[in-house]
Amino acid sequence: MSSPSHAPAARWSLLWLLALGLLLGFAFQGTRGLYSPDEGRYVDAALEMLDSGNYLAPAYSPDEVNFSKPPTTYWFIAASFKLFGRNTWAARVPYGLAFLATLLLIYGMGKRLVPDKPWLPALIYACSIFPFMSSNIISTDVFLALCEAVAMLGFVGAAFGDDEGRRKRNVLLMWIGWGLAFLTKGPPGLMPLLAVIPFIASRDGWRGLRRFFPLAGIVLFLAIGLSWYLVVILRYQGLLQYFLQQEVYNRLFTGAHHRHAGFFGWIVVYVPTLVLGIVPWWPGLVRGIRCALSEGTWKTWKNTHSAELFLLMWFVIPLVVFCLVQSRLPLYVLPLFIPLSLLLALEIRERVDLGKVRQRVWLGAWIVLLLAVKGVAAFAWHPPVDNRDAARELATFMPPEHYRALVFVEDTDQSYTIEEATPWGVRLYLDKPVYGIPWRAPQAAAGICHALRTAGSTLVIVDADFKPEDLKPALALCPPSRVTPLGAWRGQAVEWIQM
Repeated sequence: MSSPSHAPAARWSLLWLLALGLLLGFAFQGTRGLYSPDEGRYVDAALEMLDSGNYLAPAYSPDEVNFSKPPTTYWFIAASFKLFGRNTWAARVPYGLAFLATLLLIYGMGKRLVPDKPWLPALIYACSIFPFMSSNIISTDVFLALCEAVAMLGFVGAAFGDDEGRRKRNVLLMWIGWGLAFLTKGPPGLMPLLAVIPFIASRDGWRGLRRFFPLAGIVLFLAIGLSWYLVVILRYQGLLQYFLQQEVYNRLFTGAHHRHAGFFGWIVVYVPTLVLGIVPWWPGLVRGIRCALSEGTWKTWKNTHSAELFLLMWFVIPLVVFCLVQSRLPLYVLPLFIPLSLLLALEIRERVDLGKVRQRVWLGAWIVLLLAVKGVAAFAWHPPVDNRDAARELATFMPPEHYRALVFVEDTDQSYTIEEATPWGVRLYLDKPVYGIPWRAPQAAAGICHALRTAGSTLVIVDADFKPEDLKPALALCPPSRVTPLGAWRGQAVEWIQM
């Protein structure tokens, strides 16, 4: 228990952490457009939920469901649109809040593991480049990091606390967190369990694991984490096979998702993410590794550094799995910056003293630099994948009130190409449903006709690899009343089609 003299200091540190989290999480948060493919796709699915009223089945368009991710991310974005309106700022508000909440949860873990400076792990996480920049990216992984932080706060309280009543409550909190993580991203949300189980088994024996797997906890996990899966599997035929084949087997063992598969793919993705992402704190990490290696025997070190051992296992074991899995993206390792921040805090806590003017100036300058980078990305960088720019360009062909939907016809038979190439995010800016049609798929003609009949008046953007005339066989199945060529957009033909 903290002494009375420490209580005001702890409150002030928490207030400063809150202020920092609000500043870093919300500065320039709504000023950057949605980037393809992921940001536009998540926002499009949230808008489809709002427009259709179907919050159970995520969908790209009124015609195409999308079960590649559980619904939590879409629910958060849709709720924000309900509260704040349909704009880019509202799309990113949940990410600023998730970033702030994650800092508070890390602070809670810091109170147990770094009791003299509980704010330090959260400060490290907030000011590291990768977690900071990730808070501005619409993805599932920011929410996954939050849910895993909930689970691990419960575990840390249960594994390193002394009060039996609190321990039981913390175990239940841990399983609530696992349920939320599974509902956010499926099996990857349980990755820290790969560290929890061997750590408890090595410290308390296999019988000690029973205290962390109570029936009430398992029931909570099943109710929160699996209920949605059960409902949609019963409602949509073939979905169980899709989950097991496409989202589990293919991601684990094949390069079907085109995400840096192969023997060296993990080096390309994860090494620079971790090395650059932990800047400016990595010198402390190097010193910590050197110190651990010079501590003597492994048995001696692990017996005297229980917290460090657990954090090391929490970081290393999931990282090894991520490296072996054939679907790899930088954001997958975002949750690992939580144990990394706690490890760094334990290593550098004696050298960090914000009472010193030099350290405060250094920290302030770094925060200004982080905000400047975020500002430049928002105002000065406009890559081709910016869906707001795409929407502005498309609006020059015809006022949006003259058509009811956009149809992007791609010269492919792959659903993956449709997911990646279609600028789904223009839906937010033009307020029109977006359809992606794989031209070489067997049902392409029927898909085009259905989209045209549903919308009535449609803006059709045709892949640059073939000509608008190539659509004539498909349009013959549903003869339009009028086809008006409007010109070319980024090398692709644009036509206004009225049914």
